[in-house]
Amino acid sequence: MAHPAPSPRTSAPVAPTGSKLASVACPRARRILATVLACVFPAVGIASYAEREDAQAFVAEVAARHGFDPAELDRALARARHDATVIRLITPPARRGARSWQDYRARFLDRSRINGGIAFWQEHEAELARAERQFGVPAEVIVAIIGVETVYGRHTGNFETLSALATLAFDYPPRAELFRRELESLFLLAREQGRAPDSYSGSFAGALGYPQFLPSSVRAYAVDFDGNGRIDFDTDAIDAIGSVANYLHVHGWQPGAPVAERALLGSGTDAAALVGAGIEPVLEPEALTAAGVSTLDGRSAAATATLVDLETPGADTEYWLGYRNFYVITRYNRSSFYAMSVFELAEALRLRRLVDQMRAERR
Repeated sequence: MAHPAPSPRTSAPVAPTGSKLASVACPRARRILATVLACVFPAVGIASYAEREDAQAFVAEVAARHGFDPAELDRALARARHDATVIRLITPPARRGARSWQDYRARFLDRSRINGGIAFWQEHEAELARAERQFGVPAEVIVAIIGVETVYGRHTGNFETLSALATLAFDYPPRAELFRRELESLFLLAREQGRAPDSYSGSFAGALGYPQFLPSSVRAYAVDFDGNGRIDFDTDAIDAIGSVANYLHVHGWQPGAPVAERALLGSGTDAAALVGAGIEPVLEPEALTAAGVSTLDGRSAAATATLVDLETPGADTEYWLGYRNFYVITRYNRSSFYAMSVFELAEALRLRRLVDQMRAERR
């Protein structure tokens, strides 16, 4: 999943509840005190999630489902702290106008990502080639995703994952169900990796390391690609390379198949109706031709496709044919802007590498 550039980790002011709550022996009294303090400090909440009834219900469910000692989960949640910055960053900003594809594209197709991508590719050429052979995903696509996500590991986030996920699980109602699942996955991941739940850091939304996998994705798709017996997304680019390739492979990447190509619409084409068919490719080439859609050179779509509209205020909308592999990229981040930025960065890297190789051969 794509994320904005990480902000420095900050915590909301902490109400002086940790030691006082711990000193109250009766659980009911602790809950009453926590409630009172939450009213006194409404902007920051209580210092520890361990005393909250909703968190206690969560602990009971997770312990029963996975055989945890409830006291172990209590101790972990006692170390989690509400982080107001997490709430601020995940809350969608008030829409100030239409989204701009040109602005979005410029964020990811810049010199640092192209030059950095070539250097990353050169450094890990053998591992990228092996991932391409094993999973069928082109090296440039793997490099582009890591580049879009974290600029090749330079910006992985410095939020404590336990506190970030607890904050979102219990203090962000719009997506609390999702983040409670991710918090549960973090506890499972920590147990499987022999780590403390509060030893992880990443984005404000709980995504980890080079590839920005959420804990559930680490457990489901990560691979030990360097064969050292553990998965390391913090310092090991090789595990990230294999894991990104595996993620796309599992989600249906088609080796050798196209990703996307620019579309040309006839004067009578009902673009809104075609775009409204959704991001999954369901439009057959014959139907697109009948609707007046072709490639820029007049060919029919190469396969079943979706029509992607990339809007920029004050400019003509770009239309693209997105094929199955384009859809697979959106499984990483469910945005056509994201998938197109990955595709275009991958193409820029592939062409730049080809040019560099041709120049080297002439010397």
